[in-house]
Amino acid sequence: MAETMTIRGDLEFLARTGHLFSSVREEFVCAARDLRTWPLPETRRAARARVRDSGVRHVRKLMSPLALADESGREHLRAMADAGARVRIAATALPHEAILIDHRYAILAGPAAPAGPDSREYTVTSAPAVVGGVYSLFEAVWEAATDLATFLRAERPRLDADSRTILRALGSGATDESAARELGMSLRTYRRRVAGLLTALDADSRFQAGLRAGELGLKG
Repeated sequence: MAETMTIRGDLEFLARTGHLFSSVREEFVCAARDLRTWPLPETRRAARARVRDSGVRHVRKLMSPLALADESGREHLRAMADAGARVRIAATALPHEAILIDHRYAILAGPAAPAGPDSREYTVTSAPAVVGGVYSLFEAVWEAATDLATFLRAERPRLDADSRTILRALGSGATDESAARELGMSLRTYRRRVAGLLTALDADSRFQAGLRAGELGLKG
């Protein structure tokens, strides 16, 4: 493989780098916004299977809070942690994906392409200076990130049944008046409950509350 090369599209990426995923021995590191590192499901399954069957000793996953946006994502990350992977959640969303293999290779994903997975670009490099630089950046974010179990315990607020009802009302787009009437409470009580929900979700606005609830996988 050339020291640095650019690949376009998920299928070409797997065809030209699949042997790297199968060759992992010491450590496989992945930093990603969510669990859809590659849009095509068959590419995701193939890459995961090659790493799993490689005999790798250490796996680290650094994920954005967006990876916890739905129950399936949380269950997948829990299963990885139960299988021995170290999983941490970064403080903020990660802009793009990066994969590091045995301190030998770095794979950097470009922005998601509007034209679809066939047009997204990936840079694969074995240049020691680049690989070392990416590792250093990863380690800095990793050290500041939170272990998955700790993140779920500390950051996911406990919403009672009434709070979840309010969350559903906010998501419906109903006016405060109609929502309060539907829930059988006064407008003043409804707005007080909304304010309490925003506090519980550490949100400054109703829109932000909806985003925060989605990030944490909270449903109404």
